[in-house]
Amino acid sequence: MPRIVTYNVHRCVGNDRRLNVARIADVLARLEPDIVALQELDVGRARTDHVDQAHEIARRLGMSSHFHAALTVEEERYGDAILTCYPERLVQVGPLPGYDRMRALEPRGALWVEVEIDGKTVQVINTHLGLVPREQQIQAAWLAGPAWLEHPHCEGPRILLGDFNATGASVVYRTLTAKLQPARNLAPKRTPTSTFPSPLPVLRIDHLFVSPEIRVTDVFAPFDPLTRLASDHLPLVMDFTVA
Repeated sequence: MPRIVTYNVHRCVGNDRRLNVARIADVLARLEPDIVALQELDVGRARTDHVDQAHEIARRLGMSSHFHAALTVEEERYGDAILTCYPERLVQVGPLPGYDRMRALEPRGALWVEVEIDGKTVQVINTHLGLVPREQQIQAAWLAGPAWLEHPHCEGPRILLGDFNATGASVVYRTLTAKLQPARNLAPKRTPTSTFPSPLPVLRIDHLFVSPEIRVTDVFAPFDPLTRLASDHLPLVMDFTVA
């Protein structure tokens, strides 16, 4: 059964303030995922020893990877990635719109990869929204529109996932659930899915949204000594089949 994980890895710096890419890879390896969506990755940045974190985590997991830099400063990049062991192709990457009244906000982006699972193509979109509510609303509307979820090629089985920095009571959540279904509501049993902050998670701000062709069998946020330490978010895991 396929398993997908979304994980904000906080540039691989844990709650002990230690940079440890191998620890993040270990968290993921224990979960045995087939597809991984990562947020807050550093690639070639001085602050994290110039490591290509997307490539290194993918190498340790034996997966291919696609990285999108939401922020680029000379050779230094920061952004999100999709990793998978399935046959795949990159469909699209791009920035998300900001909030014009606050021009100093961190740039945000999204990337879209098509994967083949048992002969069926699944569209996977990974994103990381901003921190300001109005900014988030603009970005969610952009994702829900013709550039992404309503794109002519975004049809059939679809999964939108990532760190949305917004709870289930937000406009962002309502905007996206008008297009796709929240995976946690489809799981046969309810398990904790709060992911932030990882030492004592009380907020559900990482989400998975799916189309009707995705049959959800489980959604959970693994809470153990390793996941509590490795990042400021817990990973969020979904097991599923494709109709």
